[in-house]
Amino acid sequence: MDQQQQQNQNQQQVMPQPPQNVTVKDHLYISDMLSWNLNAAKKASFFAKQCTDMDIKQELENTAQMHERHYQQLLNNLQSGNQPIQPNTN
Repeated sequence: MDQQQQQNQNQQQVMPQPPQNVTVKDHLYISDMLSWNLNAAKKASFFAKQCTDMDIKQELENTAQMHERHYQQLLNNLQSGNQPIQPNTN
């Protein structure tokens, strides 16, 4: 890793909580993340039902559950504030 990449990683800070207002770009990305996780959960669940190999079936079911958890975590984070998060158009 070169020096510039190390500096960039050192400058990144973890946000302790999500902001009350998000940009339109952030809002669209969050919507995409919800869609990706829901779609992945549905596909993994579908293929688990089709699978006859029990080891693969179990891994697919675990994958579906993981994506469902991620979907729920995103929703919970969006709904955890007292006020709904509104996209910031500025």
